[in-house]
Amino acid sequence: MSEVLARILATKTDEVTVLHEPVTRATILEAALATAPPMDFTAALRRSDGALAVIAEIKRRSPSKGDLAPGLDPAVMARAYEAGGAACLSVLTDQLYFGGTVGDLQDARAATGIPVLRKDFTIDEIQVYETRAIGADAVLLIAAAVPDDVQLNDLRMLASELSLAALVEVHNERELERSLAAGATLIGVNSRDLTTFAEDLHVAERLIERLSPDVVTVAESAIRSAADAQQMADVGFDAVLVGEALVRAEDPAATVRALASVQRRGEDQKRRGNRKG
Repeated sequence: MSEVLARILATKTDEVTVLHEPVTRATILEAALATAPPMDFTAALRRSDGALAVIAEIKRRSPSKGDLAPGLDPAVMARAYEAGGAACLSVLTDQLYFGGTVGDLQDARAATGIPVLRKDFTIDEIQVYETRAIGADAVLLIAAAVPDDVQLNDLRMLASELSLAALVEVHNERELERSLAAGATLIGVNSRDLTTFAEDLHVAERLIERLSPDVVTVAESAIRSAADAQQMADVGFDAVLVGEALVRAEDPAATVRALASVQRRGEDQKRRGNRKG
C-alpha cells in the first residue's frame, strides 16, 4: 500500500469512528432508508447508440496534482456536464485530500437528472449507508483500500441491498481477481499507479482482456482527450471517467461533448469477441 493511500485510510478510519457514534449512526440509517430510490447508474453506462459513456467528475484538488479547480460551483459544473452529454456524474466528497464535501454531491445531484457516483474511500458499511443517505446513486469501492476479501464482498452486497451501484476500482491483475470473486459486475480500471502516480493507458488495455462481456467496464485516469477516449473505446470499455481534463477545461460542456461523441466498435467486433471469459 502506498504512503499516500495509507494516510488517507487512517483519516477515513477516524471519520468512520465518528459515524458510528450512536446518535450519528441512527440518523444515517434512518436517512438511508427514507431517501428516494436511486437512479440506475449502471444502466446509464450502456448506451444504446453505440457511443462511449462519459462519467464526468467534479473534483477540486488531488494529492498528486494539488489544486485543480478550488473555486468551482458543483451545480454549475454538473449542469455543464449534463448539457455536454455526460451519462453520469462523479463527485469527490473527501475533504482533507480532495477538497470535496457531501454538499458538493448534493448540489450536483439537485442540479441535474443523471445518476451520481460518490467518489470517496469507502472502508466500512456505515459509509455505504451514508452514501445512500446523501442521495448518491453509486458508491466507489477501491479494491486497494479494502484488502480483506470478505469485507469487499460484504460492502458490495450491502450496496446492492440498498439499490446502489458499486463501482469496484482495480489497478492490477490481483485486484481484478479479488473484485470478480466478490461478484463485481461494474469495474473501473484505474491506469494510475498508486505509489508513483504515473499513468499508463496500457494498464487498462491489459486488464480489460480478462473481463467477460457481462461486466460493465469503466476506464479511469489518464484520459484527457477524445483520442484517449477512443483508445479506450477501441479495446472495449463501456465508459470513461474523466475529472482533471474537465474541471480545467475552458468549456466543460464542449469537452464532454467531444468525449461522448466517441463511438465504440460494433457489438460483434468489440470486447465481447476478444476477451477471455
